[in-house]
Amino acid sequence: MSQSDFSRVAQAIRFLCARVQEQPSLAEVAAQAGVSEFHFQRIFQKWAGISPKRFLQYLTLREAKALLLESRSVLEASLELGLSSPSRLHDLFVTIERMTPGQFKEQARGLTLGWAVTETPFGPALMAALEGRLCALSFQAGDPGQALAELEARWPRARFQQDPQALAPFAAALEQRFRGGPPQPLALALKGTPFQLRVWEALLRIPEGRVLAYGDLARQLGDPGASRAIGTAVGQNPVGYLIPCHRVIQASGALGDYHWGAERKRAILALERARHERAGVA
Repeated sequence: MSQSDFSRVAQAIRFLCARVQEQPSLAEVAAQAGVSEFHFQRIFQKWAGISPKRFLQYLTLREAKALLLESRSVLEASLELGLSSPSRLHDLFVTIERMTPGQFKEQARGLTLGWAVTETPFGPALMAALEGRLCALSFQAGDPGQALAELEARWPRARFQQDPQALAPFAAALEQRFRGGPPQPLALALKGTPFQLRVWEALLRIPEGRVLAYGDLARQLGDPGASRAIGTAVGQNPVGYLIPCHRVIQASGALGDYHWGAERKRAILALERARHERAGVA
């Protein structure tokens, strides 16, 4: 990207941050940057990794959270952020946060997370789902207490219920993947910052049998100086294996840290590499 494109995107980000309450259109932001809508959409996506519309949604959501935590009503927050109705704020929360504005205001009070422990080739794993979407997969060493504590910290005030029946379809899909069968689409409920979500989405693009250094991942995300921050986001991945944070290694070739243990990371990578090579021979 040329320096002029970088300057345009930086200017657009400042404009969006300053005018979030006005909900500027793509045409307005492109005009501010001095380029066509098509060109602006392309350079913004390339630089930021998300579309201008998505970036504005995240900004709006951040401001809405602050207003709701100040005890503003959903209607007041919607009007102050330039949204035409509370339903738009509701849709934004449900799409990105997987909860309603009211549930966020209550810090997930009223949500029920079902959980169960399933056996895997790499030891038992705690799985949790929220309204039909997988929100956690955490390997463990027997007692699920630590994994449950991490889950409760991520979803404060939610109600937790052991529910093997509800988690059975996810366990079956996970077993199929471990066996090398065709992966079935799985719905995920990911709760994180916009930066974390960008990193987790990038992890999903690393093919099985391949690894990527933290620095290379940073460059793919258009932020080569953010290797440390990206490493932190990788380590906070709530859905092990399915979001393959195990495929990120150090530039030296060393495996590096893994939230669920270096030995488990080595075993998972060995299995994937062997399966990849076997498929290549076939």
